[in-house]
Amino acid sequence: MSTDVGLDFWLTQWNWQPTIILAAIAAIYLYLYAIGPLRVKYRLGPPMKTSRVVAYILGVNLIFLSLFSPLDKLGDTYLFSAHMLQHLMLTIAGPPLMIIGLPDWLVRPLLRNRLIFRVGRFLTYPAVAFTLYNVNFWLWHAPSLYDATLYNEVLHIFEHTIFIGLAFLYWWPVFSPLQEGWPRLSMTGQILYIFLGGMPTVLLGAGLTFTSPLYTPYIYAPRVWGISPMTDQQLGGLIMWVPANLAYIVVAGALFIRWMQEQEIKQRAEEAELYAHDL
Repeated sequence: MSTDVGLDFWLTQWNWQPTIILAAIAAIYLYLYAIGPLRVKYRLGPPMKTSRVVAYILGVNLIFLSLFSPLDKLGDTYLFSAHMLQHLMLTIAGPPLMIIGLPDWLVRPLLRNRLIFRVGRFLTYPAVAFTLYNVNFWLWHAPSLYDATLYNEVLHIFEHTIFIGLAFLYWWPVFSPLQEGWPRLSMTGQILYIFLGGMPTVLLGAGLTFTSPLYTPYIYAPRVWGISPMTDQQLGGLIMWVPANLAYIVVAGALFIRWMQEQEIKQRAEEAELYAHDL
């Protein structure tokens, strides 16, 4: 059985759940209020760079659109590959951009609470964050649990919430705005962390690409665009395998370039110091 996913689908199948809309509005409004009027009133810190504000708002909107747009309906009802694209937006695209947009003075007050400090310190420890994120990602792609999320909306919402939350923990050691408490890794540590971070996703994506269809709802779903269940799962595996890993490579590459620039600046400073000493 096939179905038509044309213009009418993209115009009508938007997810108008109030919680999604209100959460996105609240995330942007509270952020803009904090970095604007609240910052000025209490002299909390310097003005934010426009690029960081844009990064935060873009991150919120990518998460919002992945849940609000027809992509959500397409992934839940018809295509596994569309669902994988949504998962990548929830974990690899949105959260790191939001962290980049956070100023240190906005997060630092949390460190004053001893319990929050200790729990946050443990959860953002690179080995813990890495393990929690990847084990969770693999777990939810087990066929029985994955199928259950498509039949149970509450479980599905819980899955997405956990994805987003653990993605924040995973990216924190790389993009943390803090120099103390919950700091980011050293530059070399960040590069290694990101390099290793892509491996579990690559393995899962490769496994899905080369196995027969695993997820029952998609096997019996109406076919769209002539895509068979096997091709659909292969596309989903490739999305998880190639674009996701490419994102890790881009981040690692940017970090490596920054590290090289820092080494060059340090070397020039040392040479200038030696030259001044010789004089």
